Amino acid sequence: MSGVDIAPIPFHRPFIGKEEEEAVLRVLRSGWLTTGAETLAFEKEFAAFLTAEGAAPPRALAVNSATSGLHLALEALGAGPGDLVFVPSLTFTSTAEVVRYLGADPVFVDIGRDSFNIDPAALEAAIIGAFRAGDKRPKAVIPVHYGGVPCDMTAINALARRNGLSVVEDAAHTLPVNGGKTPGGDVSVFSFYATKPVTTGEGGMAVTACDKLADRIAVMRSHGIDRSIWNRYTDTDASWYYQVTAAGFKYNLPDLLAALGRVQLGRAVQLLEMRRAIAAAYNEAFSPLGEFITPKENDAWHLYPLRLRNPGPAGPRGGSRRNALIENLRRQGIGASVHFIPLHIMPYYKERYHLEAASLPLTMECFNSLVSLPIWPGMSEEQTGRVIEAVKTGMGNLDA
Repeated sequence: MSGVDIAPIPFHRPFIGKEEEEAVLRVLRSGWLTTGAETLAFEKEFAAFLTAEGAAPPRALAVNSATSGLHLALEALGAGPGDLVFVPSLTFTSTAEVVRYLGADPVFVDIGRDSFNIDPAALEAAIIGAFRAGDKRPKAVIPVHYGGVPCDMTAINALARRNGLSVVEDAAHTLPVNGGKTPGGDVSVFSFYATKPVTTGEGGMAVTACDKLADRIAVMRSHGIDRSIWNRYTDTDASWYYQVTAAGFKYNLPDLLAALGRVQLGRAVQLLEMRRAIAAAYNEAFSPLGEFITPKENDAWHLYPLRLRNPGPAGPRGGSRRNALIENLRRQGIGASVHFIPLHIMPYYKERYHLEAASLPLTMECFNSLVSLPIWPGMSEEQTGRVIEAVKTGMGNLDA
């Protein structure tokens, strides 16, 4: 299949229907576009979505990105200069960059052999090493649920409690895995970026059961002002008056995007079923083939990370055969990616902290062999079949 005469298949395409369009139009016609009633409703619906029957709902605070939410969570927990925050290297840069926003330092931790997630044993060793060094304070850990595969939060939370660390859950990939479950950290942060399981285009949600943390996040997401713009607009008693109580940030989510998110949240399970069907087709096609390691079942299927058993010699950009496969897919019109380029080999972190690629061997082994295939709601069976055939063709051409 040459792929030159048919439409390409992008790595991702959002699933947007009439309901989303109507929700956005409703807000446009309302005359109120920034944070207001729509965002408040989205927060309540999101908190309810996460709450098991009979349990008390957490506080959900809408923000303009998951990056903002992670930053606000660490700020509320008091992270700052002299603190260490433990993070996986196999993640997007935002997980670590927010640590630097506050003047703290990230400590990169390896993944498990059979997992894309932070390894509790490696985390424990890193915490012990940090305490022994004694020059900086272990403060927090940010576990990332890679692609929707849950971390071992029981082990991570136990380690954190034993060592006096806070836990900020990077749940950017998880929806609807956390639906009906109690979030697993002091603060859990979700993403509504364009490629995520539920999208607002850009956006996020910080969720916590702690009122003190929620109150701080609420103030700091909007300039450190003690009253929200919606409160000042709707309160007839001194609606113009407010006080700045801290040097905050501009991290609020506008109603225009919240309206989109409310519809998408209602579709969360439906969208998961679409992704799950694509993953099942991929697994059926690739599992019998000796060239591949297929991903284990997970709860969200935000990503489909296929691994090559023989990725080829590793260079600065990973395994040579893996890279050739991605190029072969591109030539056939198939969008593919790699999630993620490890942060400890990125110039900023590598040079600042004098890191070596080999310091996290399982992370590098995974990176060298990984290719992420398209898995977006709305992909047809024909498109899924084309991806499968393109992978097989691309593999056949590697050693030709």
